[in-house]
Amino acid sequence: MTLTGSTNADLLARAALGAPEGLWLRADAQDDGRGRMGRAWDSSVGNVFTSTIVRLRPTDAPASSLAFIAALAVTDTLAQIAPHVGVTIKWPNDILSADGAKLCGMLLERSGDAVIIGVGLNLMNHPAGLDRPVTDLKALGANPPHPQAVVEILADNFSIWLTRWRHGGLPIIFKAWQARAHPVGTALSVNLPSGESLEGLFTGLSSDGALMLRMADDKVCAIHAADVFLI
Repeated sequence: MTLTGSTNADLLARAALGAPEGLWLRADAQDDGRGRMGRAWDSSVGNVFTSTIVRLRPTDAPASSLAFIAALAVTDTLAQIAPHVGVTIKWPNDILSADGAKLCGMLLERSGDAVIIGVGLNLMNHPAGLDRPVTDLKALGANPPHPQAVVEILADNFSIWLTRWRHGGLPIIFKAWQARAHPVGTALSVNLPSGESLEGLFTGLSSDGALMLRMADDKVCAIHAADVFLI
């Protein structure tokens, strides 16, 4: 069994030594897994814990938009390994089950021209006692493949979306993302990094991928970083 602290941390170190774009690293378990906003990520054996490297080019779109292609790659992978399980994307890249439980989370970290994209996908189990609903594919009635097989499928799908991101432009990416995300008009609660909380209705994405939230006074706010919850 392969145990590491964090596949993201491992690839950040390898990126500093010149590791190339397209390298994927998978662990059977992690003892220092991390999620967004500095939260710990439960890393039990049987699930997917993997990271990859993207080397930014001068002509690339903003690095933050890689979150959207990661979400698209994961949803394509889920469609292949568990086609009967309905999922949706919650901004920017959490993957939820049809009833709103979190199935997959991602973490993007940058060092120089390297962006490390980490994916944690619950295949066989999920943590208990969290402040939000979570689930896994087995609990949803699927019989998922071994994590290694899942990562190989994910790597292929990510490569496809990375090419589209580079050559098709962000409008294509955002259109595909919105087709799989919570629909326009979805009520959302947003916790900003400042500690402020907002509630409003999802109205789509801005040209740079910000969450557009319509408030009760009809003002539309652009949210670039936040914890987002379905209401």
